[in-house]
Amino acid sequence: MRVAQADPEPGRQPVSRDNETGRGRMEIDRRAFIASLGGTAAVAAMDSEAKADALEHYMEEQLNDQVAQQGGQPEKFPTVAEIEAQIETRNVRRGAGSLFASGRGNVKKLQPMPKNATLLDFFKLRFDPANHVLQSATRAMKTGMSEEIILACLCHDVVLNLIKPDHGWWGAQLFEPYVPEKTTFAIRYHQTLRFYPDPEAGYEYPDQYYRIFGTDYTPPPHIEATYKMLKNHKWYMEPRLVTVNDLYAFDPNAKVSIDPFMDIVGRHFKQPKEGLGMDNSPSAHMWRTIANPDSPL
Repeated sequence: MRVAQADPEPGRQPVSRDNETGRGRMEIDRRAFIASLGGTAAVAAMDSEAKADALEHYMEEQLNDQVAQQGGQPEKFPTVAEIEAQIETRNVRRGAGSLFASGRGNVKKLQPMPKNATLLDFFKLRFDPANHVLQSATRAMKTGMSEEIILACLCHDVVLNLIKPDHGWWGAQLFEPYVPEKTTFAIRYHQTLRFYPDPEAGYEYPDQYYRIFGTDYTPPPHIEATYKMLKNHKWYMEPRLVTVNDLYAFDPNAKVSIDPFMDIVGRHFKQPKEGLGMDNSPSAHMWRTIANPDSPL
């Protein structure tokens, strides 16, 4: 296999290929090939052998597609039932790439969300068991925190069902249209303050982070810059109190429920009458994604 030197079209290269029927010629869209590998940065990190293997694999896929089309055999499209039957054969949900992978076997089929879905519906059908955030909110309630902080503790990590990196910012975006400003602030910045001890507030750096990030871990620049901003902010204690209640909310034997928090949710969560995901808010698309994680597009 060799890549020809001529480039008859921008971004497209002809590739010579020997096969059983003689010498054939396949047009390779260079831009599409590079994009399939994750972009130019990903290609630059590959050694020559890996690039050759990737090109071979790409050509085989293209060849199979062309042969199927030329053979006159129409593609067999699956039915809705057939697609649904495949859900429990995968460990990754179709709509979320590797972020919705199951750590224990295949993913499970989810119950459909009801019409006009509420926050409680999401807790029951998408965030369940939500033990950690329920423990966090329970501790915040028992220690006399404000209702804005209790609500922040209840909601601060549920976005991990959608995405994990920068979950403080993602979580704040998810809830911002519906909760008090201080609650949003606490959710957004608890992620930053987790990395910085505050003995006076009762927060020590968790041993768990040494296991997860390494003993010599240094937070990235945007986290360090955010921490400097927070130290002088009038609402510093809002996200700090979330970290305090977060730290002690990992008891596997704790029995918790969302029921004690429903009055607080009723007072401070602006439930849209159309249902979460159907109200055209800035984060409605995020709620729809959580509601329908098996959607391919």
